Parts: sequence; structure tokens; C-alpha cells
Amino acid sequence: MTAFVTPDEHTTRPTLEGTFGMSASTHWIATATAQAVLERGGNAFDAATAGAFVLHVVEPHLNGPAGDMTGLFATAEDPDRPVVMMGQGAAPQGATIEHYRALGLDLVPGAGALAAAVPAAVDAWLLLLQEHGTWELADVLAYAIDYAEDGHPILARTCAQIAAVQDLFTQHWPSSAALWMPDGEVPAAGQIVRNPEYAQVLRDLIEAGAEAEHREERILAAREEWHTGRVAQLSTEFIRTPHRHSDGGDYAGVLTVDDFATSTAQFEDAATIEFRGYTIAKVGAWSQGPVLLEALRILDGFDDDRLDPSTELGAHTIIEALKLALADRDVHFGDNDLDLDSLLSDEYIAQRRALIGETASAEFRPGAAGGRDGHRPPLVTAEEFVARFGGDTAAAGGGEPTVPGASGPAASDSAAQVAKAFAGGSGHMFAVTEAEAGADDSGAVRGDTCHIDVVDRWGNMIAATPSGGWLQSSPAVPGLGFCLGTRLQMTWLDEASGQSLTPGARPRTTLSPTLILKDGKPVIALGTPGGDQQDQWQLLLVLRLLVGGYEPQQAIDAPAFHTTSMVGSFWPRTWNPAGVMVEDRLGEDVIAGLEARGHRVTRAGEWALGRLSCVTRDAESGLLTAGANPRGAQGYAAGR
Repeated sequence: MTAFVTPDEHTTRPTLEGTFGMSASTHWIATATAQAVLERGGNAFDAATAGAFVLHVVEPHLNGPAGDMTGLFATAEDPDRPVVMMGQGAAPQGATIEHYRALGLDLVPGAGALAAAVPAAVDAWLLLLQEHGTWELADVLAYAIDYAEDGHPILARTCAQIAAVQDLFTQHWPSSAALWMPDGEVPAAGQIVRNPEYAQVLRDLIEAGAEAEHREERILAAREEWHTGRVAQLSTEFIRTPHRHSDGGDYAGVLTVDDFATSTAQFEDAATIEFRGYTIAKVGAWSQGPVLLEALRILDGFDDDRLDPSTELGAHTIIEALKLALADRDVHFGDNDLDLDSLLSDEYIAQRRALIGETASAEFRPGAAGGRDGHRPPLVTAEEFVARFGGDTAAAGGGEPTVPGASGPAASDSAAQVAKAFAGGSGHMFAVTEAEAGADDSGAVRGDTCHIDVVDRWGNMIAATPSGGWLQSSPAVPGLGFCLGTRLQMTWLDEASGQSLTPGARPRTTLSPTLILKDGKPVIALGTPGGDQQDQWQLLLVLRLLVGGYEPQQAIDAPAFHTTSMVGSFWPRTWNPAGVMVEDRLGEDVIAGLEARGHRVTRAGEWALGRLSCVTRDAESGLLTAGANPRGAQGYAAGR
């Protein structure tokens, strides 16, 4: 291994070691749930599914049943084949550019039912359970039903998120106010809260297959219930009534029962590259997953001293490689005919690598992968957005999944204040405070999506990133206990774009877990919440694990950074040329060196960036390890 900067001797918690099973996620209750399933004889897929449904309940500000997810897994029976869980729904048939333009829209709103793709997360988890699990559906869902019906302690961040949008709820989304503010007030952190409506939805899924003879048939019946039953009927009927969207307008949604009935999750082959003796597997180019693959291919041509994220030279090189890969994402990726072999070819990668100089580039520099020029999206800074549209950039819960409250940019005419809230123009208002409380002086509240990793004693391994359908996405559907998602905000209302709003096409999601194999066997499952930052933070983890020789918890604890010099995937789709967000722990010398090279550095605080977790397995010895993110005091790993 190369001589990377030596990690801190003391970690925030130990790298767990064992031989039985490991679970890690963004919430300790979901981790404990997954581990409980392993302890009772379930496999990694039973455990991850149970944990995922619990995440719907305990992290409702970060994901929901009507959202989306992507996952990567490998089975003990077929270990050399990394498989994608495709839980990203497509645009409804009524989601046409013509319709949205007729409403006076230039962008798909960041909140409200017009931004909803067909919900696919639940179907993806049920498909995994059907094909690769061993447990009965009723047993898997029992944990989520219990927490929804009997209650769980609500997170401080969930309360802060509800507080940030309480005026929106009370003035425009009364069904959300009834669900999340049942006594007319924002709940207090630690208060026991319940969601019996969602518990009933899960009971309906179980009941749908009660008469079926076999386990797989019972799960298949539950999937059919999800597609055609009460969820499809109530949600599509409810959104016919116009309601407030993030641009300040009131519109009806376009999702129909036919959209629900004709959309199903599926498995796909993963996109892969070889890097330093390992196979890196990602979701295809309908996600942002190949950003990590392209960045690793670019970096693989440099000496190890340029791959250490903790040095000035390493951080600069990594940032510049990421900007090139993200520019290709913004121009070429999507549910289209992009040839990944061309994007990742030696010739093309060499061209991209040659663009990295000694100073920061402030240009938007996509390449011509496979000879295609692609269509460039508009480059609009946060300041320019405010100058064009005014200060009301967040009339409803736009972004992923953070929103300014009434005291923030929505109530101010200050372009500078809005630019600050958008934290570098990515559309992610990652607020940072001394106590990581989740809100800054603009009223912005941080949120990051969810993630879960599981490995079992047989060698089954999975990494999955559920998201969407967070409580501030759109009005809660009465009788269901959740709302629709907003993934269509990642499409453009421009026919020339490779990511245009197209009925039946998937939006180019940011959800991007990672699976790593060695000698044909899965050895690491990892991922993080964070929208546009997901593959950026994962790149740091991968480099520290595979090149630097760090242990999982050492790599997760190490200081993080990310570029904001790309087109944000979330409304209002702004960018910040040469922008970089860094944790202060990167060090004064490194930060000053980045600034001297021309990077526009924003300090995020000591412990602010990255929500990483991972599990590992040594194929020869069977040793398992796990680590989880300490930032925000919420993620946890468990295992033995």
C-alpha cells in the first residue's frame, strides 16, 4: 500500500469485526432491525429488506414508500455477478414537456406531484425478497409495522424538517399537517410518534397473498396489490386536486392508476471497471453511478501520491477528475443509448486525464464520449437564479431533501442569502452548525437520503440507497401515511437534452451505491446519502480503502470534501464554477493550497460532509467488518 497520510489513531467508533454478519445504515434502528433478522436465520436480503421498510418509518424526512431506490448485490451462489436492483420508476404517460410548458414552467418543480415518477422502491424490495430472500413477507414487515403502529422516537432532524415547512403544511398542504403535526404543533425530538395509516398499507400487502400456497406467490400478490390496489387508487385520485409546488404555483399531478399498473422493478447487470486489482460495480448511466467509474479510471493513470484525499495535490487531482466525470454526467448520462464502453475506454479516459492541470478549472468541460457531443444544460449560478426569478426559491419543499423555511430565502430578497443557502449552487442546502443540529440562519434544514449495507455469513452482500418520497416532497395522501416522490426534477423540459422529460423514461437518478469484488467474489458494499455528492464521497472512501490501506472506520472518519462545480440535479439546477466544499479538518495548509490553485473553497465545519457506511468480507478467511458514519450521531453499524 502507498504511504497515504496516516489516519487518526483513534476513531469515533471501532471498525467492527466478526464472522457471523454485519449491518450498517443511516439509522441505528434500521441497523438493529437488519441485524436482528440475521440473528434469527435470515440472509442479507431478508435483513436489508426489513431494514429498508423500517427506514420508511424512522427517517420519513429522507425517504418514503412512494420514492425510489437503487441497490447492488451479489449472491453466495453466483458471487461473480454483481446485480442492480432497479427501483427507479419512470415518468408517467401524462408527464410531457408540452403539458409542463403549457403550465408556464421552465423547470420541473422540486416539490409537488408534477415531480413524481412512478413509485418503484417498494416493488424493488419485494422483488429482491421474492427472488433471493428466505423469509415470509409478514415476518420481514413486522418490524416496520410495529414502529409505525406502536411508535418510535422521532429524530431531532425530522422535527427540524417539519418545522422548516410547517407554514407550507398549514397553509397549503393540510393533509401533511394532519399527519406530521397531529396536535397542531411540530413534535418534539424524542417524542413517540406513530403512523398507523402506513402500518395498514403494509398489512394490506401481507393480506393480499394470504391465500397463496407458496412464499414467492404471496410476495408476488403483495406486489400486485401495490401496483393496482389502494395505494395506486388513493394517491392518483388525491393529486388530481391542484396543490402548491416549489415554484409557488398550484397544479394537479399527472400520475394515473395505469402508470402504477404498468411499471415494475427489475434486475439489471451492473456496469463495472477494474481498478488496482478490484472490480468496481455500479448502476448504469440512467443513474450517476458511472461518475465513480470514470473518475477512478482517470485517477488510475496517476501515481499514488496524487490519489490521497488528505493532501493538497491529491485533493486537487481528485476534484479535477470529479469535475470532468460530472460534466459528462450532466451532458451524456440518462435513460438513453450512451455507450459506456466508449466513455470508459482507454483512449477517451486518456483525453480526459490530460485536461487536469496544476490549477482549478472554472470551465464546464464535457467530452465527446463515443463521438457524441451531447446537449449542454444551462449553466446558472444561484445568484443568477435569484436575479431572474426573485428571492422565492423555495415556496415548497424543493431540492433533495432540504428546504429553506419561512425565515430563509423564501422570505428574503437577498441574492447573497439565497446563494449561501444553496451551498455552492448544487441545490443541496447542507446546513452546518456547531452541534450538527441541521439548520442554519437561512432556515435551511439538512437531509441526505438513506443507505443500508448488509453482509451475511454465507457471503451474500448488498448495498442499497433508498430515497425520495420524503415528507416535504408533496402533500401526504390521506389514508396512506406518505406522499409521492420528486425524482422528475432531474429531467429537463428540453427535447434536445439527453435527460429530457419523456413519458416512460427514467429520470437520471443520483442514487448510487457501490459493490466491490476481488477475484470474482464480493468484498465491500458501501454507499452514502447526499445527492450529487454520493459518488464524490464514495470516491474518497474507495481510494482510502483500496489504495491507502485504511480500515473502514478510519476511512469513513477521515476528512471529506466535494466539488460543487457541476449542474445540480435538484431544483433549481444551479452550479458553482470552481466551487469546493471542505471539512475544516482537511487542514489549513491543504485548504490554503487549494485556494492558491484557484478553487473557490467553502468551509463546511469539522464534521459535516459524508454519510458513508460499508461492510466488508474477506473471501478467504470469512472475516467480516463494518463501519458507519458518525456525523450527525445517527448512522450505526452492528455485527458479530
